[in-house]
Amino acid sequence: QLQASGGGLVQAGGSLRLSCVASGSIFNINGMAWHRQAPEKQRELVASITSSGSTNYADSVKGRFTISRDNAKKTVYLQMNSLEPEDTAVYYCKVAIQRIYRGIYSDYWGQGTLVTVSS
Repeated sequence: QLQASGGGLVQAGGSLRLSCVASGSIFNINGMAWHRQAPEKQRELVASITSSGSTNYADSVKGRFTISRDNAKKTVYLQMNSLEPEDTAVYYCKVAIQRIYRGIYSDYWGQGTLVTVSS
């Protein structure tokens, strides 16, 4: 239902752009977000964006990462600049999807994409 892509290996100071596309039966999409989980650490929220475009960022990525969305393409992006070794993690997208008219919104998770930042 959610396909994430764009991860890879990059040197410190470099950039990557993650994408996450929602597919299947979709009536409406509400909030979209990126989370990450580093080895032996809990999953944490990196950035989120509401249906109206309001954004929120973890303190550790403010000024370096930018979340955006394309509602027509049912896609959420995460532009990551000035990457640091501490950003190394598996990145997961999460999307609140309403499958049918007047249906409830349910959260769906992508499969994760690995970002490795070398020093």
